[in-house]
Amino acid sequence: MDRLAQLKQFIGKEFDQSPSPFMKWLNPVVLSAEEGQLEFQYTIRPEWLNPIGNLHGGVTAAIIDDIIGATMFSLNENSFITTINNVIDYFSTAKENDNIVAETKIIKRGKQFVNAQCEIWNADKTRLIARGTSNLFKINN
Repeated sequence: MDRLAQLKQFIGKEFDQSPSPFMKWLNPVVLSAEEGQLEFQYTIRPEWLNPIGNLHGGVTAAIIDDIIGATMFSLNENSFITTINNVIDYFSTAKENDNIVAETKIIKRGKQFVNAQCEIWNADKTRLIARGTSNLFKINN
């Protein structure tokens, strides 16, 4: 089964079959999956908070990096695609037990490089929490 089809099997469910132990720890629910576009929901846990009780910026960055990585798998390419850089802008906060939604899209898909974007929203998508972009490099297996 191709990787996109595997992701689609988990729409509405926790993605507990990820090959990434880190993604399993983040424990997202797949909301939608298309080639080059994913939407995952996360519930903020206490260990994700900074000292003042907001979603830690490092966890936000990790979510962005992880779901963009999953977006690369949705492309079903024979290459492994690795992150070169991440640029993240933080706009708002989230608290413990909040649901947040991360959605990705491919901005440019070249022969060697891919540029992708992820936006993290509150549950009803009325407040943008963060936006990240990544450049990724295709490594031939």
